[in-house]
Amino acid sequence: MNQFKKIEFGIVTGIFLLLLFSVLYPSLIYNVFELQDIYGVKFARYHQVFDYYIHYLLPIMGQMAVVYVSFLLVNFVIVPEFLEKERWINGVLLLIPLVVLYFLITIVCNSYYNGYLFGVYDTVRGAHMHFVKSAFIITVFSSLVYVVYYFLKKAFYDTLYTRFNSDYAFRQMMMEIFWASSLFAVLFCLSFADSRDLALMIFFFGPSQIGVFFILRYKVFPDFEDVHHSKGLLIRDIAITVIGCNLLMALVTRAIGHRHGEWFAAIGAIGVWASLMGVTPICWFLFRSRKKQQQTVVTLKKALGRSAADLDFLRSQINPHFLFNALNTLYGTALQEEAARTSEGIQKLGDMMRFMLHDNHQEKIPLDKEVAYLQNYIALQRLRVLSSPDILIEVNIDESQCQHEIAPMLLIPFVENAFKHGISLRHRSRIVISLSCTAEQIFFDVYNSVHPRPENDPEREGMGIGLNNVKERLALLYPQRHELSIRQTASEFFIHLTIDVNK
Repeated sequence: MNQFKKIEFGIVTGIFLLLLFSVLYPSLIYNVFELQDIYGVKFARYHQVFDYYIHYLLPIMGQMAVVYVSFLLVNFVIVPEFLEKERWINGVLLLIPLVVLYFLITIVCNSYYNGYLFGVYDTVRGAHMHFVKSAFIITVFSSLVYVVYYFLKKAFYDTLYTRFNSDYAFRQMMMEIFWASSLFAVLFCLSFADSRDLALMIFFFGPSQIGVFFILRYKVFPDFEDVHHSKGLLIRDIAITVIGCNLLMALVTRAIGHRHGEWFAAIGAIGVWASLMGVTPICWFLFRSRKKQQQTVVTLKKALGRSAADLDFLRSQINPHFLFNALNTLYGTALQEEAARTSEGIQKLGDMMRFMLHDNHQEKIPLDKEVAYLQNYIALQRLRVLSSPDILIEVNIDESQCQHEIAPMLLIPFVENAFKHGISLRHRSRIVISLSCTAEQIFFDVYNSVHPRPENDPEREGMGIGLNNVKERLALLYPQRHELSIRQTASEFFIHLTIDVNK
């Protein structure tokens, strides 16, 4: 939340400084006589003395300053420190004087900014009543705007801020919208200070073309590429978007501005032409370029993830420690009985090495090959603990509907982790491995007991080696298509993995 407040403060301060610059800008490029002619028309009409600084610049700056300071006090002090913490009395005692002060400063600013009204009303009292009513309306309206802003901000923070931090694509979209809106605000403020007609045109073209761009970029074109692939629907959606955005902004601009209908029909037609000839092709080009970049990044991440997975797995699974145990087991077996079991163990180890050298490098393999590797690994581990009656290894694999393909080495890290941390020759130990499938999904469960490791064990802190890697691979290979649950207690460790293979 603190980071959010910093962003909010930066945006509000930026808007305030931008508006302040737009107000000061005319006084830098016009002389005092031109300023009198531009801003003193109403004063001259009603035979009132006009001073640019007293009747325009200072009142506008004063109103902007009181809005900015009031917002900071309410948004960052009164609401979070008092009202949200239900310290109602202190909060209200601070809020009421602030509202009254806001109201009084607005009256003063209005009395100078609209000073020509002294020539409109028959009495000074009538003008003063107008200023009071106007200030009251502005104060009430400002309060309502802040209330709406507060609830919209809260809704955004509760629903979207976490996604903003975790979802790169969503964060990128929001940042693009922010910069586009900022550019529009800069142009509008600068043009408003210089020309009302130009400001009105920017007010129309800015939101209309920005709206067309982002709807096409994040809705129409992705739907065409990923959902329906129909050029007819694409043309229909482009037409609805272009006409809808330009027509809506033409109506809004018509309601705000005071021009004849033909003027708005003309800029509406120009807006549609600009959207079709300029915005749409540019948006399509950027969409395709960005998608190619994303595909390249995903491909590189997958390749990097697989390479890292291969390296990590080889380090954690087929390492000298494992080979030493396996060979010792085979050696001990050869001494105790005939060579049948020894040859069986060697064959299983050979099958595992063959999998690592060949199948492991493919993008996808049949699930039964991954299962065969699991069974060979489990069989070798059984040989190691065969003489320990307190160690229970239970395997429940149902391959009846497992005619699927899967990325290699997604399941073995969980089993390897279970044997590494779930087997103790001094304590009762248990490992349960289950796998089953439906036509669309693979279900995989691994349970193991957990035992404290000796202080001098180099793998004491290695709980979960390979698990982070497999999480990253699942996120890359099966985005939005898998569910991984991991639960751990002091004596038990359990994982459940579901993969949707047919989406």
